[in-house]
Amino acid sequence: MSARAPWPSLALARGRPIARVDATTLTLTAMTLAWAALMASLSIARHRAFSTGRFDLGNMVQAVWSTVQGRPLETTDAISGEQFVRLGAHVDPILVLFAPLYWVWPSPEMLLVAQAVVVALGAVPVFWLGRRWLGDDRLALASAAVYLLYPPLAWATVTEFHPVTLAAPILLLAIWAADARRYGILAIAATAAALTKEEVGLALVMLGLWMAVRGARRAGALLAAASAAWVAAALWVIIPAFNHGEDSAFIGRYSAFGDSAGEVALGAALRPWDVIEVAATPDRGGYLLALLLPLLALPFAAPLLALGALPEVLLNVLSNWWPQYSIEFQYVAVVVPFLIAASIAGLARLRRSARPAVLVRALERPGPLALGLVVWVALSGVLLGPLPWWGAVSLASDSRVQEYARSPHTVAQREAIALVPAGVPVSAGNRMGAHLSDRRTIYTFPFLGDAEWVVVDRRQPFIVDRPAPRAHERRVRALLAEPASSVIYDRDGVLVIRREPPA
Repeated sequence: MSARAPWPSLALARGRPIARVDATTLTLTAMTLAWAALMASLSIARHRAFSTGRFDLGNMVQAVWSTVQGRPLETTDAISGEQFVRLGAHVDPILVLFAPLYWVWPSPEMLLVAQAVVVALGAVPVFWLGRRWLGDDRLALASAAVYLLYPPLAWATVTEFHPVTLAAPILLLAIWAADARRYGILAIAATAAALTKEEVGLALVMLGLWMAVRGARRAGALLAAASAAWVAAALWVIIPAFNHGEDSAFIGRYSAFGDSAGEVALGAALRPWDVIEVAATPDRGGYLLALLLPLLALPFAAPLLALGALPEVLLNVLSNWWPQYSIEFQYVAVVVPFLIAASIAGLARLRRSARPAVLVRALERPGPLALGLVVWVALSGVLLGPLPWWGAVSLASDSRVQEYARSPHTVAQREAIALVPAGVPVSAGNRMGAHLSDRRTIYTFPFLGDAEWVVVDRRQPFIVDRPAPRAHERRVRALLAEPASSVIYDRDGVLVIRREPPA
Protein backbone atom coordinates (compact mmCIF):
# COMPACT_ATOMS: atom_id res chain seq x y z
CA MET A 1 0.00 0.00 0.00
CA SER A 2 1.12 3.59 -0.45
CA ALA A 3 2.78 5.61 2.28
CA ARG A 4 0.22 8.40 2.09
CA ALA A 5 -0.29 10.36 5.26
CA PRO A 6 -3.36 9.34 7.26
CA TRP A 7 -4.57 12.90 7.65
CA PRO A 8 -7.81 14.48 6.39
CA SER A 9 -8.06 14.74 2.64
CA LEU A 10 -10.18 17.17 0.67
CA ALA A 11 -13.01 16.12 -1.57
CA LEU A 12 -15.61 18.08 -3.52
CA ALA A 13 -19.25 17.84 -2.59
CA ARG A 14 -21.74 20.09 -4.36
CA GLY A 15 -18.87 22.31 -5.44
CA ARG A 16 -17.56 22.90 -1.91
CA PRO A 17 -14.43 21.40 -0.34
CA ILE A 18 -15.08 19.21 2.67
CA ALA A 19 -12.74 17.33 4.96
CA ARG A 20 -13.07 13.57 4.84
CA VAL A 21 -11.66 11.93 7.92
CA ASP A 22 -11.73 8.14 8.16
CA ALA A 23 -11.57 6.03 11.29
CA THR A 24 -7.87 5.31 10.81
CA THR A 25 -7.02 9.01 10.75
CA LEU A 26 -9.15 9.69 13.81
CA THR A 27 -7.62 6.80 15.73
CA LEU A 28 -4.04 7.79 14.94
CA THR A 29 -4.74 11.43 15.74
CA ALA A 30 -6.46 10.56 19.02
CA MET A 31 -3.62 8.26 20.08
CA THR A 32 -0.98 10.86 19.27
CA LEU A 33 -2.76 13.73 21.01
CA ALA A 34 -3.66 11.65 24.07
CA TRP A 35 -0.09 10.43 24.52
CA ALA A 36 1.34 13.93 24.04
CA ALA A 37 -1.08 15.33 26.60
CA LEU A 38 -0.30 12.56 29.10
CA MET A 39 3.48 12.88 28.77
CA ALA A 40 3.34 16.68 28.89
CA SER A 41 1.19 16.64 32.03
CA LEU A 42 3.47 14.12 33.74
CA SER A 43 6.56 16.10 32.79
CA ILE A 44 5.05 19.31 34.15
CA ALA A 45 3.91 17.55 37.33
CA ARG A 46 7.42 16.20 37.82
CA HIS A 47 8.90 19.67 37.34
CA ARG A 48 6.45 21.31 39.72
CA ALA A 49 7.27 18.64 42.30
CA PHE A 50 10.92 19.76 42.08
CA SER A 51 12.00 16.44 40.62
CA THR A 52 13.78 17.98 37.64
CA GLY A 53 17.30 19.30 38.05
CA ARG A 54 19.88 21.79 36.97
CA PHE A 55 21.13 18.56 35.36
CA ASP A 56 19.69 18.55 32.83
CA LEU A 57 16.59 20.69 32.41
CA GLY A 58 18.25 23.75 33.93
CA ASN A 59 21.18 23.48 31.54
CA MET A 60 18.82 23.47 28.57
CA VAL A 61 16.75 26.35 29.96
CA GLN A 62 19.84 28.51 30.42
CA ALA A 63 21.14 27.68 26.93
CA VAL A 64 17.82 28.61 25.31
CA TRP A 65 17.35 31.70 27.53
CA SER A 66 20.85 32.89 26.63
CA THR A 67 20.07 32.40 22.95
CA VAL A 68 17.02 34.63 23.32
CA GLN A 69 19.29 37.23 24.98
CA GLY A 70 21.68 37.17 22.01
CA ARG A 71 24.32 34.82 23.47
CA PRO A 72 23.69 31.56 21.61
CA LEU A 73 23.81 28.46 23.83
CA GLU A 74 25.78 30.12 26.63
CA THR A 75 25.65 28.33 30.00
CA THR A 76 27.48 28.31 33.33
CA ASP A 77 29.88 25.41 33.81
CA ALA A 78 28.87 23.40 36.89
CA ILE A 79 32.42 22.59 37.96
CA SER A 80 34.48 25.69 37.15
CA GLY A 81 31.70 28.27 37.26
CA GLU A 82 32.86 29.87 34.01
CA GLN A 83 30.57 30.92 31.21
CA PHE A 84 30.94 28.79 28.11
CA VAL A 85 29.06 27.79 24.97
CA ARG A 86 27.23 24.51 25.40
CA LEU A 87 28.82 23.08 22.25
CA GLY A 88 31.92 22.43 24.33
CA ALA A 89 29.97 19.73 26.17
CA HIS A 90 27.47 18.38 23.64
CA VAL A 91 26.97 19.28 20.00
CA ASP A 92 23.21 19.76 20.05
CA PRO A 93 22.63 23.08 18.27
CA ILE A 94 19.02 22.15 17.52
CA LEU A 95 18.38 23.86 20.85
CA VAL A 96 18.49 27.26 19.15
CA LEU A 97 15.23 26.42 17.37
CA PHE A 98 13.46 26.64 20.71
CA ALA A 99 14.45 30.26 21.28
CA PRO A 100 11.39 31.72 19.47
CA LEU A 101 9.08 29.48 21.49
CA TYR A 102 10.84 30.49 24.70
CA TRP A 103 10.40 34.15 23.78
CA VAL A 104 6.64 33.52 23.60
CA TRP A 105 6.43 31.16 26.61
CA PRO A 106 9.47 31.84 28.85
CA SER A 107 9.22 28.78 31.08
CA PRO A 108 10.94 25.40 31.48
CA GLU A 109 7.50 23.91 30.99
CA MET A 110 7.56 25.04 27.37
CA LEU A 111 10.51 22.73 26.69
CA LEU A 112 8.77 19.83 28.42
CA VAL A 113 5.55 20.28 26.46
CA ALA A 114 7.37 20.75 23.16
CA GLN A 115 9.36 17.57 23.76
CA ALA A 116 6.21 15.55 24.45
CA VAL A 117 4.53 16.86 21.30
CA VAL A 118 7.51 16.24 19.02
CA VAL A 119 8.09 12.73 20.36
CA ALA A 120 4.38 11.91 20.00
CA LEU A 121 4.51 12.88 16.33
CA GLY A 122 6.85 9.95 15.78
CA ALA A 123 3.71 7.81 15.68
CA VAL A 124 3.05 9.15 12.18
CA PRO A 125 6.17 7.79 10.42
CA VAL A 126 5.73 4.58 12.40
CA PHE A 127 2.22 4.30 10.95
CA TRP A 128 3.60 4.94 7.46
CA LEU A 129 6.19 2.20 7.91
CA GLY A 130 3.53 -0.18 9.19
CA ARG A 131 1.31 0.56 6.23
CA ARG A 132 4.18 0.07 3.75
CA TRP A 133 5.61 -3.10 5.25
CA LEU A 134 2.59 -4.83 6.80
CA GLY A 135 -0.03 -3.83 4.25
CA ASP A 136 -2.82 -3.46 6.78
CA ASP A 137 -4.00 -0.32 8.54
CA ARG A 138 -4.92 -2.23 11.69
CA LEU A 139 -1.36 -3.47 12.03
CA ALA A 140 -0.06 -0.02 11.11
CA LEU A 141 -2.12 1.52 13.92
CA ALA A 142 -0.87 -1.20 16.27
CA SER A 143 2.70 -0.30 15.28
CA ALA A 144 2.06 3.35 16.16
CA ALA A 145 0.53 2.27 19.47
CA VAL A 146 3.54 0.08 20.24
CA TYR A 147 5.81 3.06 19.63
CA LEU A 148 3.80 5.27 21.99
CA LEU A 149 3.49 2.59 24.68
CA TYR A 150 7.12 1.43 24.50
CA PRO A 151 8.47 1.93 28.05
CA PRO A 152 11.95 3.28 27.14
CA LEU A 153 10.38 6.02 25.02
CA ALA A 154 8.05 7.07 27.84
CA TRP A 155 10.97 7.25 30.28
CA ALA A 156 13.04 9.37 27.90
CA THR A 157 10.13 11.75 27.42
CA VAL A 158 9.27 12.38 31.08
CA THR A 159 12.87 12.51 32.32
CA GLU A 160 13.87 16.17 31.99
CA PHE A 161 14.32 17.73 28.53
CA HIS A 162 17.10 16.62 26.22
CA PRO A 163 17.65 17.52 22.57
CA VAL A 164 18.66 13.93 21.84
CA THR A 165 15.20 12.70 22.85
CA LEU A 166 13.91 14.51 19.77
CA ALA A 167 16.08 12.20 17.68
CA ALA A 168 13.61 9.34 18.19
CA PRO A 169 10.78 10.72 16.00
CA ILE A 170 13.18 12.44 13.60
CA LEU A 171 15.11 9.23 12.95
CA LEU A 172 11.85 7.37 12.35
CA LEU A 173 10.98 9.94 9.70
CA ALA A 174 14.45 9.42 8.22
CA ILE A 175 13.95 5.64 8.12
CA TRP A 176 10.60 6.03 6.36
CA ALA A 177 12.07 8.53 3.88
CA ALA A 178 15.01 6.23 3.20
CA ASP A 179 12.70 3.30 2.52
CA ALA A 180 10.37 5.41 0.35
CA ARG A 181 13.35 7.02 -1.40
CA ARG A 182 12.09 10.47 -0.53
CA TYR A 183 15.57 11.90 -0.46
CA GLY A 184 14.62 15.51 0.14
CA ILE A 185 12.77 14.56 3.32
CA LEU A 186 15.62 12.23 4.25
CA ALA A 187 18.16 15.04 3.95
CA ILE A 188 16.11 17.32 6.19
CA ALA A 189 15.43 14.60 8.77
CA ALA A 190 19.02 13.36 8.82
CA THR A 191 20.34 16.90 9.26
CA ALA A 192 17.90 17.60 12.09
CA ALA A 193 18.72 14.31 13.81
CA ALA A 194 22.46 14.94 13.58
CA LEU A 195 21.96 18.30 15.32
CA THR A 196 20.44 16.68 18.41
CA LYS A 197 23.74 15.22 19.71
CA GLU A 198 27.21 14.53 18.46
CA GLU A 199 26.99 10.73 18.22
CA VAL A 200 23.63 10.51 16.45
CA GLY A 201 25.53 10.59 13.16
CA LEU A 202 26.78 7.08 13.93
CA ALA A 203 23.21 5.79 13.71
CA LEU A 204 22.82 7.64 10.41
CA VAL A 205 25.95 5.91 9.13
CA MET A 206 24.24 2.59 9.83
CA LEU A 207 21.06 3.81 8.13
CA GLY A 208 23.11 4.71 5.06
CA LEU A 209 24.66 1.25 5.00
CA TRP A 210 21.17 -0.28 5.28
CA MET A 211 20.08 1.78 2.30
CA ALA A 212 23.13 0.72 0.28
CA VAL A 213 22.52 -2.98 0.97
CA ARG A 214 18.92 -2.57 -0.20
CA GLY A 215 19.93 -1.04 -3.53
CA ALA A 216 20.17 2.69 -2.88
CA ARG A 217 23.95 2.55 -3.08
CA ARG A 218 24.71 6.14 -4.04
CA ALA A 219 22.28 7.76 -1.62
CA GLY A 220 23.23 5.36 1.16
CA ALA A 221 26.95 5.94 0.68
CA LEU A 222 26.43 9.70 0.65
CA LEU A 223 24.42 9.58 3.87
CA ALA A 224 26.98 7.33 5.58
CA ALA A 225 29.96 9.42 4.49
CA ALA A 226 28.37 12.76 5.40
CA SER A 227 27.24 11.43 8.78
CA ALA A 228 30.67 10.00 9.60
CA ALA A 229 32.29 13.30 8.65
CA TRP A 230 29.87 15.20 10.91
CA VAL A 231 30.62 12.95 13.89
CA ALA A 232 34.35 13.41 13.32
CA ALA A 233 33.93 17.19 13.08
CA ALA A 234 31.79 17.28 16.22
CA LEU A 235 34.23 15.22 18.29
CA TRP A 236 37.56 16.57 17.04
CA VAL A 237 36.76 20.10 15.92
CA ILE A 238 33.60 21.59 17.46
CA ILE A 239 33.85 20.28 21.04
CA PRO A 240 37.56 21.13 21.41
CA ALA A 241 36.96 24.57 19.88
CA PHE A 242 34.51 25.40 22.69
CA ASN A 243 36.26 23.39 25.43
CA HIS A 244 39.72 24.97 25.62
CA GLY A 245 41.11 22.52 23.08
CA GLU A 246 40.15 19.49 25.16
CA ASP A 247 38.04 16.44 24.32
CA SER A 248 34.56 16.10 25.74
CA ALA A 249 34.51 15.68 29.51
CA PHE A 250 32.24 12.68 28.99
CA ILE A 251 35.08 10.65 27.47
CA GLY A 252 35.96 9.79 31.07
CA ARG A 253 33.00 7.42 31.10
CA TYR A 254 35.05 5.13 28.85
CA SER A 255 38.34 5.31 30.75
CA ALA A 256 38.68 1.51 30.58
CA PHE A 257 39.56 1.92 26.90
CA GLY A 258 41.49 5.20 26.71
CA ASP A 259 41.75 8.86 27.61
CA SER A 260 40.57 10.46 24.36
CA ALA A 261 37.87 9.81 21.78
CA GLY A 262 40.40 8.29 19.40
CA GLU A 263 41.99 6.12 22.08
CA VAL A 264 38.59 4.86 23.24
CA ALA A 265 37.53 3.89 19.71
CA LEU A 266 40.84 2.18 19.00
CA GLY A 267 41.01 0.50 22.39
CA ALA A 268 37.51 -0.96 22.09
CA ALA A 269 38.28 -2.20 18.56
CA LEU A 270 41.59 -3.82 19.49
CA ARG A 271 40.60 -5.26 22.87
CA PRO A 272 37.33 -7.13 22.34
CA TRP A 273 37.93 -9.13 25.50
CA ASP A 274 37.74 -5.90 27.52
CA VAL A 275 34.54 -4.98 25.70
CA ILE A 276 33.03 -8.32 26.70
CA GLU A 277 34.23 -7.96 30.28
CA VAL A 278 32.66 -4.53 30.65
CA ALA A 279 29.42 -5.36 28.83
CA ALA A 280 28.73 -8.83 30.26
CA THR A 281 27.23 -7.81 33.59
CA PRO A 282 23.74 -8.55 34.96
CA ASP A 283 22.62 -4.93 34.99
CA ARG A 284 23.67 -4.39 31.39
CA GLY A 285 22.01 -7.65 30.42
CA GLY A 286 18.84 -6.46 32.12
CA TYR A 287 19.03 -3.26 30.10
CA LEU A 288 19.12 -5.23 26.85
CA LEU A 289 16.20 -7.40 27.95
CA ALA A 290 14.17 -4.32 28.87
CA LEU A 291 14.75 -3.00 25.36
CA LEU A 292 13.85 -6.22 23.55
CA LEU A 293 11.16 -8.03 25.55
CA PRO A 294 8.44 -5.37 25.09
CA LEU A 295 9.00 -5.84 21.35
CA LEU A 296 8.92 -9.66 21.58
CA ALA A 297 12.50 -9.70 20.22
CA LEU A 298 11.09 -8.92 16.76
CA PRO A 299 14.11 -6.74 15.84
CA PHE A 300 16.13 -9.96 15.48
CA ALA A 301 13.96 -10.81 12.47
CA ALA A 302 15.24 -7.67 10.69
CA PRO A 303 18.87 -7.57 11.87
CA LEU A 304 20.23 -5.17 9.24
CA LEU A 305 17.84 -2.42 10.27
CA ALA A 306 18.23 -3.21 13.96
CA LEU A 307 21.98 -2.66 13.58
CA GLY A 308 21.22 1.05 13.37
CA ALA A 309 20.88 0.91 17.17
CA LEU A 310 24.22 -0.83 17.66
CA PRO A 311 26.54 2.22 17.98
CA GLU A 312 24.35 3.77 20.68
CA VAL A 313 23.87 0.45 22.49
CA LEU A 314 27.64 -0.04 22.58
CA LEU A 315 28.18 3.49 23.88
CA ASN A 316 25.66 2.78 26.61
CA VAL A 317 26.78 -0.66 27.78
CA LEU A 318 30.48 0.25 27.70
CA SER A 319 29.98 3.38 29.82
CA ASN A 320 30.80 3.44 33.52
CA TRP A 321 27.85 5.83 34.12
CA TRP A 322 24.94 3.59 35.10
CA PRO A 323 22.06 5.72 33.70
CA GLN A 324 23.39 5.00 30.23
CA TYR A 325 22.53 1.32 30.60
CA SER A 326 19.12 1.96 32.10
CA ILE A 327 15.94 2.44 30.08
CA GLU A 328 14.89 5.25 32.43
CA PHE A 329 16.94 8.02 30.83
CA GLN A 330 17.46 9.83 27.54
CA TYR A 331 20.23 7.48 26.46
CA VAL A 332 17.67 5.17 24.84
CA ALA A 333 16.42 7.84 22.43
CA VAL A 334 18.63 6.85 19.48
CA VAL A 335 18.03 3.14 20.11
CA VAL A 336 14.23 3.34 20.09
CA PRO A 337 13.57 4.26 16.43
CA PHE A 338 15.69 1.46 15.01
CA LEU A 339 14.23 -1.18 17.32
CA ILE A 340 10.68 -0.02 16.56
CA ALA A 341 11.27 0.06 12.80
CA ALA A 342 13.09 -3.29 12.90
CA SER A 343 10.17 -4.78 14.83
CA ILE A 344 7.79 -3.75 12.07
CA ALA A 345 10.11 -5.08 9.38
CA GLY A 346 10.67 -8.26 11.38
CA LEU A 347 6.96 -8.86 11.78
CA ALA A 348 6.47 -8.34 8.05
CA ARG A 349 9.17 -10.91 7.34
CA LEU A 350 7.65 -13.43 9.74
CA ARG A 351 4.23 -13.00 8.17
CA ARG A 352 5.71 -13.80 4.76
CA SER A 353 7.68 -16.85 5.84
CA ALA A 354 6.01 -18.17 8.99
CA ARG A 355 6.14 -21.87 9.85
CA PRO A 356 4.48 -24.02 11.21
CA ALA A 357 0.82 -23.77 10.22
CA VAL A 358 -0.39 -22.64 13.64
CA LEU A 359 1.98 -19.68 13.52
CA VAL A 360 0.87 -18.90 9.97
CA ARG A 361 -2.74 -18.73 11.07
CA ALA A 362 -1.90 -16.44 13.99
CA LEU A 363 0.16 -14.05 11.89
CA GLU A 364 -2.36 -13.95 9.03
CA ARG A 365 -5.15 -12.58 11.25
CA PRO A 366 -4.41 -8.84 11.41
CA GLY A 367 -7.08 -7.91 13.96
CA PRO A 368 -6.14 -10.33 16.76
CA LEU A 369 -2.44 -9.88 15.96
CA ALA A 370 -2.71 -6.09 16.27
CA LEU A 371 -4.61 -6.40 19.55
CA GLY A 372 -2.09 -8.86 20.93
CA LEU A 373 0.87 -6.61 20.13
CA VAL A 374 -0.73 -3.61 21.78
CA VAL A 375 -1.77 -5.54 24.89
CA TRP A 376 1.71 -7.01 25.27
CA VAL A 377 3.55 -3.70 25.09
CA ALA A 378 0.94 -2.07 27.35
CA LEU A 379 1.56 -4.74 29.97
CA SER A 380 5.29 -4.20 29.64
CA GLY A 381 4.63 -0.51 30.25
CA VAL A 382 2.82 -1.37 33.48
CA LEU A 383 5.84 -3.35 34.65
CA LEU A 384 8.68 -1.24 33.29
CA GLY A 385 7.28 2.20 32.52
CA PRO A 386 7.14 5.54 34.37
CA LEU A 387 3.42 5.98 34.99
CA PRO A 388 3.17 6.83 38.71
CA TRP A 389 -0.18 5.24 39.50
CA TRP A 390 1.22 1.85 38.58
CA GLY A 391 3.99 2.11 41.15
CA ALA A 392 2.65 -0.75 43.26
CA VAL A 393 3.32 -3.26 40.47
CA SER A 394 6.21 -1.54 38.72
CA LEU A 395 9.61 -3.16 38.42
CA ALA A 396 11.09 0.31 37.99
CA SER A 397 12.61 2.25 40.86
CA ASP A 398 10.07 3.07 43.56
CA SER A 399 11.75 6.43 44.12
CA ARG A 400 10.79 7.53 40.62
CA VAL A 401 7.11 7.02 41.43
CA GLN A 402 7.30 9.73 44.08
CA GLU A 403 8.76 12.27 41.69
CA TYR A 404 5.34 13.48 40.55
CA ALA A 405 3.85 14.20 43.98
CA ARG A 406 3.80 17.65 45.52
CA SER A 407 4.07 17.90 49.30
CA PRO A 408 4.58 20.48 52.07
CA HIS A 409 8.26 20.28 51.18
CA THR A 410 7.60 21.41 47.62
CA VAL A 411 5.67 24.36 49.07
CA ALA A 412 8.83 25.37 50.93
CA GLN A 413 10.88 24.96 47.76
CA ARG A 414 8.46 27.10 45.77
CA GLU A 415 8.47 29.82 48.42
CA ALA A 416 12.26 29.79 48.47
CA ILE A 417 12.79 30.32 44.75
CA ALA A 418 10.16 33.08 44.75
CA LEU A 419 12.45 35.11 47.04
CA VAL A 420 15.36 35.17 44.60
CA PRO A 421 15.41 38.31 42.44
CA ALA A 422 15.52 37.88 38.68
CA GLY A 423 18.89 38.21 37.01
CA VAL A 424 21.15 38.10 40.08
CA PRO A 425 23.99 35.54 40.26
CA VAL A 426 22.76 32.47 42.14
CA SER A 427 24.20 29.25 43.48
CA ALA A 428 21.58 26.52 43.83
CA GLY A 429 21.29 22.84 44.54
CA ASN A 430 20.51 20.53 41.64
CA ARG A 431 16.76 20.29 42.17
CA MET A 432 16.36 24.01 42.86
CA GLY A 433 18.52 24.95 39.89
CA ALA A 434 15.98 23.77 37.32
CA HIS A 435 13.71 26.61 38.50
CA LEU A 436 16.38 29.33 38.59
CA SER A 437 18.31 28.87 35.34
CA ASP A 438 16.78 31.70 33.31
CA ARG A 439 19.65 34.08 34.13
CA ARG A 440 23.19 34.88 32.98
CA THR A 441 24.97 33.16 35.90
CA ILE A 442 23.77 30.20 37.91
CA TYR A 443 26.32 28.16 39.81
CA THR A 444 25.66 24.66 41.02
CA PHE A 445 26.13 24.28 44.76
CA PRO A 446 28.66 23.97 46.36
CA PHE A 447 30.37 26.28 43.84
CA LEU A 448 29.64 29.82 45.00
CA GLY A 449 31.67 32.17 42.83
CA ASP A 450 30.20 35.66 42.98
CA ALA A 451 26.70 34.40 43.84
CA GLU A 452 24.70 36.93 45.79
CA TRP A 453 22.00 34.41 46.63
CA VAL A 454 22.27 30.72 47.55
CA VAL A 455 19.38 28.26 47.62
CA VAL A 456 20.00 24.82 49.10
CA ASP A 457 17.86 21.93 50.28
CA ARG A 458 19.17 19.82 53.13
CA ARG A 459 16.61 17.14 52.34
CA GLN A 460 17.91 16.82 48.77
CA PRO A 461 21.65 17.03 49.44
CA PHE A 462 23.24 17.10 45.98
CA ILE A 463 26.86 17.91 45.29
CA VAL A 464 26.54 18.99 41.66
CA ASP A 465 24.28 16.16 40.33
CA ARG A 466 25.11 13.37 42.79
CA PRO A 467 23.54 12.81 46.24
CA ALA A 468 26.23 13.33 48.92
CA PRO A 469 24.58 14.03 52.30
CA ARG A 470 27.69 14.40 54.46
CA ALA A 471 29.68 16.54 52.04
CA HIS A 472 26.61 18.65 51.38
CA GLU A 473 26.00 19.31 55.07
CA ARG A 474 29.65 20.30 55.59
CA ARG A 475 29.41 22.80 52.74
CA VAL A 476 26.14 24.25 54.06
CA ARG A 477 27.59 24.74 57.54
CA ALA A 478 30.71 26.37 56.11
CA LEU A 479 28.51 28.75 54.13
CA LEU A 480 26.42 29.64 57.18
CA ALA A 481 29.61 30.39 59.13
CA GLU A 482 30.67 33.04 56.62
CA PRO A 483 30.26 36.56 58.10
CA ALA A 484 28.82 37.79 54.78
CA SER A 485 26.02 35.19 54.80
CA SER A 486 22.58 35.84 56.23
CA VAL A 487 19.66 33.41 56.23
CA ILE A 488 16.60 34.90 54.55
CA TYR A 489 14.44 31.78 54.60
CA ASP A 490 14.61 28.49 56.53
CA ARG A 491 11.78 25.99 56.29
CA ASP A 492 11.73 22.20 56.16
CA GLY A 493 15.43 22.04 55.32
CA VAL A 494 15.20 24.61 52.51
CA LEU A 495 17.50 27.59 52.98
CA VAL A 496 17.74 30.89 51.13
CA ILE A 497 20.98 32.68 52.01
CA ARG A 498 21.89 36.23 51.05
CA ARG A 499 25.60 36.85 50.53
CA GLU A 500 26.85 40.38 50.77
CA PRO A 501 29.18 41.27 47.90
CA PRO A 502 32.72 42.32 48.86
CA ALA A 503 33.10 46.01 49.65
